[in-house]
Amino acid sequence: MIAQVIQGDYYSSVDRDQVELHTQALICVDQQGIIDRIVEPGDRDYAGIVQQAQREGRLIKAADDQVILPGFVDLHVHAPQWPNAGLALDLPLEDWLQHYTFPLEAKYRDPAFAEQVYPTLVQELLNNGTTTVLFFGTIHNQANLILARECMRQGLRSLIGRVAMDNPDQTPAFYRDESSETAIGDTENFIHQLTDLGSGNALSPIPVITPRFVPSCTDETLRGLGQLAQKYDLPIQSHLSESVWEHHYAIERFGKHDAEVLDQFGLLTDKSVMAHATQLTAADRKLVKKRDTALAHCPISNVYFGNGIMAVKELLHDKIKVGMGTDISGGYSPSIYDNIRQAVMSSQIRQDGVAPEDQGVAGSRISMKNAFYLATVGGGKSLHLPIGAIKPGYQADLQIVQERFQQVTDNDDNRFERLLYQVHRDDVRHVLVNGKLVK
Repeated sequence: MIAQVIQGDYYSSVDRDQVELHTQALICVDQQGIIDRIVEPGDRDYAGIVQQAQREGRLIKAADDQVILPGFVDLHVHAPQWPNAGLALDLPLEDWLQHYTFPLEAKYRDPAFAEQVYPTLVQELLNNGTTTVLFFGTIHNQANLILARECMRQGLRSLIGRVAMDNPDQTPAFYRDESSETAIGDTENFIHQLTDLGSGNALSPIPVITPRFVPSCTDETLRGLGQLAQKYDLPIQSHLSESVWEHHYAIERFGKHDAEVLDQFGLLTDKSVMAHATQLTAADRKLVKKRDTALAHCPISNVYFGNGIMAVKELLHDKIKVGMGTDISGGYSPSIYDNIRQAVMSSQIRQDGVAPEDQGVAGSRISMKNAFYLATVGGGKSLHLPIGAIKPGYQADLQIVQERFQQVTDNDDNRFERLLYQVHRDDVRHVLVNGKLVK
């Protein structure tokens, strides 16, 4: 039975290089929030569906100067870092973590602080057209559950990880797990707590195994987390070759790259999403592909901390799963739109180089269509969820955005590119998750 009908022009990715416009289509959503069918204006029952939906108050019609897009999928958000967005981005990564990030995250031992921060974060993500988020939490289970409740209350689809970090050499005494046993035990407790919390909810948050990154964890914790991931068949998230510092840390400690380290401990799987990957070698890419691991491209954050630009074009060519992440607060903006645009700009820099003696890497430039694919279909594939596309069988996670140049007569591709470059937060007029209006 059809519960909701959304009418209007919509764009959706066909593949990584193609985006298709459907004009004045009807997106018919069933009672479970899944797209049941797409009805085009030339279909025989088009007018009847519109009339019935209007009569029963089940029609949402995008205005003539509005466009429907899939909701964005953000594969990398540090939820507790939201108050620091845009702060101290001139520092090296390791200094930024020790002097700004860890002290902020330690504040979440007080649940009242989480109650203050998380409602605004969830609202801001929805306001920017993001409908699914893969979150890093903190080591504090109570604060992580507050985040989960807020996501369910506001209607944001979420995956949430309790961060594990117990290495005394790389984490401060005021903010780390007391032992490997604590890191693993509290992670397992969180899995059960989150599962119980979301029981029966259509937007039940998914628990995620979350070693912060190789420098933050002892061998015992990495090994135990890999075992938990296998035991509960859960997604895994962490950072991979994020910066020159992290890349060389793994070499100095283990004598191998961090991709090999994570794989050694069972943390590089087809359910893993690894952020940044700016320092991947050809051998690393081969291992990532072999394990069918997904990568989260965080283009704004990488400008500040990545010491390089992800080789998106090569990764897509190799059929490696790639999605988009904002990386709050290493990335200052909660907007996937901003990161889509930065992804295209950064790829041009990678192609052209940054100085006369650096001529770049030929063939690196990605298009706006490529970046849109990462933010939608790429994210859905990375999470093994039916999201990121407007097609039957997918969740009705949608955004309706205002066009600024609707009066300009143009072809479909130019209209799409203009739209993606011009839309900002205030232009996102409506957001639906599971077919329900949440903005």
